[in-house]
Amino acid sequence: MLAVAFTLSKRNATAQLELDAEAITSGSNQLVSAQTEIAAWKGTVIAFSNQCETSKSASLTYSNRFVEAESALATTTEQLSGQITNLNHQITQSEAEKQGLSRRIGDLGDQLAGLTNQITSTRASLDQAHKDYALLENRFRRDVAERVVVERKFNNTSELQDQLEYLKWNPAVEISADSIREGLNVVVKSNLCYVIAPE
Repeated sequence: MLAVAFTLSKRNATAQLELDAEAITSGSNQLVSAQTEIAAWKGTVIAFSNQCETSKSASLTYSNRFVEAESALATTTEQLSGQITNLNHQITQSEAEKQGLSRRIGDLGDQLAGLTNQITSTRASLDQAHKDYALLENRFRRDVAERVVVERKFNNTSELQDQLEYLKWNPAVEISADSIREGLNVVVKSNLCYVIAPE
């Protein structure tokens, strides 16, 4: 955009210079013509002298305009150069900011990947915990059911008499409190009893 404006400004100045040069040439021709007429007609010397002065004034005016145009062109060039320098500086800053943002995006991507891995690992751990809990719950229900069945048999007189009769004819090794719990997935400490996870 600046280059286009600079080119148009330079083209206008060149066109003006050409017009000025043509005007100077025209004035010079008029001066020659006036000198010729002075030599031919001495009676009209004053009129031609005035025309000569007018041409000189126009030439000076055009010359001054040419100098002003050159000065304006130099000023415009300097301003455009300053603006281009500022734009280059802004572009450099923008590139640096863009690189910083790209690095930040990369860091955030790494963090997101790490969090995704943590979520996946936590999900897997949670799924395993649910499975373990389901196994424990099933084992607990089975153990409770077995305890209820044993308790009912113990409270049933005929079942208890049958068991005593069986033990009377088939005596077993004396069983201690610890051997009763042997092989079971339970922990008994004083009044505390809890089920442990099956292997």
